Amino acid sequence: YGGTLQNIAVKLPVMLNKFFQPTEMTSQDFFQRWKQLGAPQQEVQKIFKAKHPMDTDVTKAKILGFGVALLDGVDPNPANFVGAGVIHTKNTQVGCLLRLEPNTQAQV
Repeated sequence: YGGTLQNIAVKLPVMLNKFFQPTEMTSQDFFQRWKQLGAPQQEVQKIFKAKHPMDTDVTKAKILGFGVALLDGVDPNPANFVGAGVIHTKNTQVGCLLRLEPNTQAQV
């Protein structure tokens, strides 16, 4: 600042969601892009047991808080949550698709 060298303390990790821009898209666009993600480095899937019952409104709020657009009515299963966003960096933009498939019977 003011032409002088500055030291800035930054807490790590830097959270990726700070660089998200929510992106709206149709069901057709979402699943067309979803099916194009075939390389191992393009996809991450986790199956985990829920620590608490999944409340729809709380889950929607958390997805929105992460920075992606919540795409209602995109997934054929109305219990699933679908989101999309773009991560902006200095040199590039990277699309990100999210699909949360709760299984309330198995609590996963």
